[in-house]
Amino acid sequence: MKSIVLPVLLAVILISCKQNPGSPASGSKLETRIDSLVKTYLDSTKAAGMAIAVYKGNEKLLLKGYGFADLEFDVKLPADASFEIGSVTKQFTGAATLQLVEQGKLSLEDDITKYIKFNTQGKKVTVRQLLSHTSGIKGYTELPVFEEIGVFKYKRDTLLRIVEKEKFDFEPGEALIYNNTGFFMLGLIIEKVSGMTYEEYVQKNLFEKAGMTHSSYCSESKIVKNRAHGYDTGEKGLQRAGYLDHTWPYAAGSLCSTAEDLVKWDDALHHGKILSEKMYEEFLAPAVLNDGTVTHYAKGITVTDKNGRKMIEHGGGINGFLSENRYFPGEDVKVIVLVNSTGPVAPGKVADRITEFIFGKPSKESHPFSGDLSKFTGTYKGRGRGVDLEEVVAKNDSVLTIQIGKGKPRPISYVKDNIWSDGNSTYLFSGTGDVMNELRIDQVYGYLILKK
Repeated sequence: MKSIVLPVLLAVILISCKQNPGSPASGSKLETRIDSLVKTYLDSTKAAGMAIAVYKGNEKLLLKGYGFADLEFDVKLPADASFEIGSVTKQFTGAATLQLVEQGKLSLEDDITKYIKFNTQGKKVTVRQLLSHTSGIKGYTELPVFEEIGVFKYKRDTLLRIVEKEKFDFEPGEALIYNNTGFFMLGLIIEKVSGMTYEEYVQKNLFEKAGMTHSSYCSESKIVKNRAHGYDTGEKGLQRAGYLDHTWPYAAGSLCSTAEDLVKWDDALHHGKILSEKMYEEFLAPAVLNDGTVTHYAKGITVTDKNGRKMIEHGGGINGFLSENRYFPGEDVKVIVLVNSTGPVAPGKVADRITEFIFGKPSKESHPFSGDLSKFTGTYKGRGRGVDLEEVVAKNDSVLTIQIGKGKPRPISYVKDNIWSDGNSTYLFSGTGDVMNELRIDQVYGYLILKK
């Protein structure tokens, strides 16, 4: 389906809005299709509730709550329900850091030890590398000890003392492995150079500037109007989310917001209310590895293509909650999906379907491979997020497959040269001649380098 679908569909939706001023998206094709999509998840009890916002510019195409905010009391989820947004927090932390760079209070090339006490084991780690997950520092959320301390309140430097004893996953700048430690450190740096708590800084310099009146630093004890309760998926279905003290997600994942407030954030962030043009360009500039490889991760945000259009995106996950915030700058379209349960219902997949409703499904081009698949086969090993990876590449007749650990082999499709894809990740094989000895995996949220 071609791009002409967008103006036609949006025209239909906007006409519906004018005819139904009390319910902007009432009766629209978009609402009908999203209602049907969400119903399948809620009817199967795979999700507790969901808040969805779809805007084009300032036009509200859909803002709606589905399911329940509280399963035990059968409380319906309002459209303005407050959710923990997890790692969507990272773009706020990234923007705050760049505001302070513009004020001359720090530099992206500064060694982090200029601001925080941390044993870097003789390596130089920069603020820039914290923002792009390229520091090589161990991620604290992948450490077994985090389960023990995550329910208690300790001084924040307790976490630094634990992590600094761990071996680096890779040399700074050599790869990109998603890492909450880096953004935890950025929170401490923001506090150090601004003289404000992270919570105070975000409230004054981000929330207020964006007009986000229903957003805050999450609290385990504060009474919050329209707070959605979080649920995890257990062996017998949904259950109350496990406790996590918000001392620890911090600048990596401790903000709470609503679907509508995140629309306001996108408007402010991408239209010059938060960052200058220069700092905004820096914010979206992709991380570049030491060998010159350009990734898709910027500074708390990813920049990719979706359905043939540029997409600026980040998702999040925290006990009881999943989130997705994506922005299409060419069309000024925002898609927000918030879910108050963890498990099989991924907000990114829901947003994918919504994106298809608006823009149409991308055309799939077939690229047959005519060479010898054997040169790609073998076992490739390297460091992944919190684990050592072993990926087996094999051929099944004319199909190349990849298997991660004990998982099932899945087919990958030929793109060009030595590049293959499974639709989510891109696999680049490299070597000498017909001998492939390295596999690079671009996961958008990570860029891994494995050796045969």
